[in-house]
Amino acid sequence: MTALITTSTCTPNLLSNSPLHSTKITLKFPHKSLPFQALGGHMPYRLSSNKTGAPIVTMAITGAQEVLPPILDSTSDPPSLFDGTTRLYTSYICPYAQRVWIARNYKGLQDKIKLVPLDLQNRPAWYKEKVYPENKVPSLEHNNEVRGESLDLTKYIDSHFEGPSLYPNDPTKREFAEELLSYTDTFNRAVVTSLKGDSETEISAAFDYLETALSKFDDGPFFLGQFSLVDIAYAPFIERFHPLLLDVKKYDITTGRPKLIAWIEEMNKIEAYKQTKRDPQELVAMMKKLFLGN
Repeated sequence: MTALITTSTCTPNLLSNSPLHSTKITLKFPHKSLPFQALGGHMPYRLSSNKTGAPIVTMAITGAQEVLPPILDSTSDPPSLFDGTTRLYTSYICPYAQRVWIARNYKGLQDKIKLVPLDLQNRPAWYKEKVYPENKVPSLEHNNEVRGESLDLTKYIDSHFEGPSLYPNDPTKREFAEELLSYTDTFNRAVVTSLKGDSETEISAAFDYLETALSKFDDGPFFLGQFSLVDIAYAPFIERFHPLLLDVKKYDITTGRPKLIAWIEEMNKIEAYKQTKRDPQELVAMMKKLFLGN
């Protein structure tokens, strides 16, 4: 077994003060770094009656039903590791893990990539010891190797598994895709660091950047015209920032941004994404407690 260590993942502790990692740099914030692992992605759920109270979710997937597995914690036994099964170690509330979950769903790999959801506040010791020494999610167990980092995993799933392509062949679109992917951490940082401030300049600049990006191609409503891994990269965070900024700062990210309005509307039609979403009110309450102590 080989563990390929990378970054841009969710740390084990939901309220961790660990810095936010990206593929190339570590972003550190004043006083407290960004624990995005506490921000989750919508799926209607009911609590099971077992002692763990793990969420068990039934959802439509191209006419079928997927029951999401219960969350594993420190008392849970590991799956049969490295037995040939491909596993996505994830968290139902981590936006980075949500990226890979969306890609898995969009490519129709529910039967080929099994979800293994972890409780990041009470994680199993075997995950760090036997699976992924970085002890973060998401990670992917495939062909006796474990890989991490959400954007890398999205690309890996796209290139190593069947299903609709998430990465364009057009060289111009590929170049623009990499530009937009490299901006994701800057975008997230601008929004989060502005939450407690009085100025909306950084927030406006960040969303204006996205509005301009959405205007580049006219062959569809998405960042590259057609749905791609770029949309997957931004969707979990916009899902959280939209209701949060409305609640905290009375700032509507869609005002004066028709392209962004269209993008959100079209994203909400994509079943692969809808299956991973959470209730906006739940997200707002979670993030206000996390970032503002409310």
